[in-house]
This record gives sequence, structure tokens and C-alpha cells, in this order.
Amino acid sequence: MAQIFPPYANTLAKVSVTLLAIAPLGLIFTLSAITRSPYQTNVDVALDQPAPFSHKHHVNQLGIDCRYCHSSVEKSSFAGIPPTHTCMSCHSQVWTNSPLLAVVRDSFKDDVPIEWNRVNKLPEFVYFNHAIHVDRGIHCNECHGPVQAMDLTYKAKAFTMVWCLDCHRNVEKHLYKDESHPERTPSEQIFQLYLKPQRGEPLSQREQAILRGITYNPTPAEITEGKKLMKEYKVDKEQLTDCSICHR
Repeated sequence: MAQIFPPYANTLAKVSVTLLAIAPLGLIFTLSAITRSPYQTNVDVALDQPAPFSHKHHVNQLGIDCRYCHSSVEKSSFAGIPPTHTCMSCHSQVWTNSPLLAVVRDSFKDDVPIEWNRVNKLPEFVYFNHAIHVDRGIHCNECHGPVQAMDLTYKAKAFTMVWCLDCHRNVEKHLYKDESHPERTPSEQIFQLYLKPQRGEPLSQREQAILRGITYNPTPAEITEGKKLMKEYKVDKEQLTDCSICHR
């Protein structure tokens, strides 16, 4: 009897079965890569804004304290978006005729808030409290990257759950005291760090990493100090890794 299938049919069948088995894994991997890519997360992408606000100019060059605009960051879950009259407290005197600031002047004149495009936004099912982090000395740049050096603001982190948990599971790596100013409160330490380079004060390796928005690997001694600060600040690591801390 003549052979129905050619000799290569067995090989073709094996390859087909293998591809069918791999295809779901490949699809999952591809979709995961897409959802975590800058295309989806907008990481490192500066969004168009009604007015081109530069943190670099206001913080690095003018030395304006973050809390002047983000006035609720120390006492509220929300850091706050400055109302137009905050902008006009300066721009009624400087750059008064700049076409770039026309939208700011119109907002103030018409008493209509500026519709800024939100750069960092968590899903509605996630709770985050800025005040509790600032009160424990967790620096803005830990989450927002080198915001003080941004000409146009962009998202520096994807804010994935595993990224948040990595910090909550290793809190001692992120807590420290400024040895040159040990009398400062944790929150004051955060905001004064932005001004230290302008005053010509020396920076530790940790502080240099924070200002650059990169991950710092603390020494064993620094980790030990971080554990002491956890007790001082009453940080309960077990509580921080409970689902209900973020999903309420």
C-alpha cells in the first residue's frame, strides 16, 4: 500500500504540537511586555500640558520649596495641585506678558481652573497616602524620580504592585538620617536635600543617588540604622505587606 503521508510529516506534526503548546505562553509574555512598556505606562514620556511648567527651573534654579505648590503633601493623602492664584503670586510680577503663560493669566482672570494632565495616577482601587511616607522620610524622588531636574514632568516609575511591595518588604533600606543635620524632622530632611547642592553642602552617596533618581544599595551599617529608625517611626513591616494597606 502506498504511503499516504510523506516522511517529513512526522517532523511537521511535532513542530505544530510544540508551537501550539508554546503559543499561549508567548501570548502571555507578549501581552505582559506591552502592558509594562512605556507605550502603556507612559514612563519617561513627558505629557503635553496647558503651560510648560519646569520643575528644574523652579526648584533647581530658583530654590522654591516643593511645599509652596504641593501644600498638602505633609498632611494629606494627596500632594495637591497648586491653584492658579499660587502661580500668580509670582507671575503677577515676573514674566507678566509671556505668551507661554497666557493660559495661566486667563485662568486667573476667568476664575476657571487649569486642566493639567495628570502625570502620576494610581488605579482607583489603590490607596496611597503621601503624608505618611513624607512623615517617615521617604523621599519624593524614590517614587517620582529626579523631579527637581525635569524640564517637563514625566512619570519615572511604572508603579507596579511588585515594585511597591519590594519597598514595603525592605523598608529599612529606604530610611536614613542626614548625619550633617540630625536635628531635622524626616519631612524637613526631604525638602532640604533639594537645597543642599545650591548651598554647596556635601552630599553622601545615598543623597547623590536620591537626587539622581537611581536605586541606592545601602551598606550593612546603614541597613542596621534603618531598622532602628523603623522602631523609632513605629513602622510595622508585617502590616505594610498586608493587602488591606493599599487595597481598601
